[in-house]
Amino acid sequence: MKILEKLSSIAGKYFSVWIIFVSIIGILNPSTFAWSLPHIPLFLGVIMFGMGMTLKGEDFKLVLLQPKAILVGVLAQFVVMSLVAFLIAKVFNLDPELAIGVILLGACPGGTASNVITYLARGNVPVSVTMTSISTILAPFLTPLIMLIFAGQWLPVSASALFVDILKIVLIPVVLGIFTRKLFRNYVETSLKVLPLVSVVTILVIVGAIIGANSERIFTSGALVFLVVVLHNLLGLLLGYSIGRFFKIDEDKVRAITLEVGMQNSGLAVSLATVHFGPLAALPGALFSVWHNISGTALATYWNRKDK
Repeated sequence: MKILEKLSSIAGKYFSVWIIFVSIIGILNPSTFAWSLPHIPLFLGVIMFGMGMTLKGEDFKLVLLQPKAILVGVLAQFVVMSLVAFLIAKVFNLDPELAIGVILLGACPGGTASNVITYLARGNVPVSVTMTSISTILAPFLTPLIMLIFAGQWLPVSASALFVDILKIVLIPVVLGIFTRKLFRNYVETSLKVLPLVSVVTILVIVGAIIGANSERIFTSGALVFLVVVLHNLLGLLLGYSIGRFFKIDEDKVRAITLEVGMQNSGLAVSLATVHFGPLAALPGALFSVWHNISGTALATYWNRKDK
């Protein structure tokens, strides 16, 4: 178990390095991760099940104890990233599949990586975890609605199909994870330190598969997609921080809000895009997985040094 905990620590600490390495493999040898493409929803379900096992009742009590920060963060997460995605798709006149992929990315809930980066940034981790949990629970309802409003002009969107898939991929695994922790508390708590290793490996496989499936397209339009992804993420971070300051929220909570808004559940975006719209629509989510960990870590490092 100690060896696995050590590997888990290394995997989480150098996640950005691993994800760049896997992306390079996917581009140079696309067949490496091709086997995993049909199983991406299952892999994401495993990640969300692990997330559910980390949740405690205290995480949800914060909604009552610190409602302002959490309400502002969750609303900003969905509204800001969706609007920014829509405007970017319009301004850059993206192809329909890429436009759908960018908007889907903006419509997804916050990613669990934001909780780790918030810790590194000396932000309020409980607030970050609560925002991620609440936005994940709301995703089956808000993500299809946002897609229907913003993405329908590019390609047909089935809100009901998205709703069902998000229930299966996200909400049900999270709820099962919560109940598993309640039923097998001692066993789960001893294995929590290994969960990051499972999540990191699973995300790496997903990213490698999507990068490999789009390797040829990356050489032709990869620069544009990467620019769009970087712009989406940086605007999300900037607006998230600005909104937090506008509402005069404490600095540690503002940092949590900033990272929650700027760091999406790109795995969910990749999974939904692959199933409903095609591999090309999943490319923004895959590249976002690479970039937001780099930008988030850089911002956390800056805040950390600023405090010192």
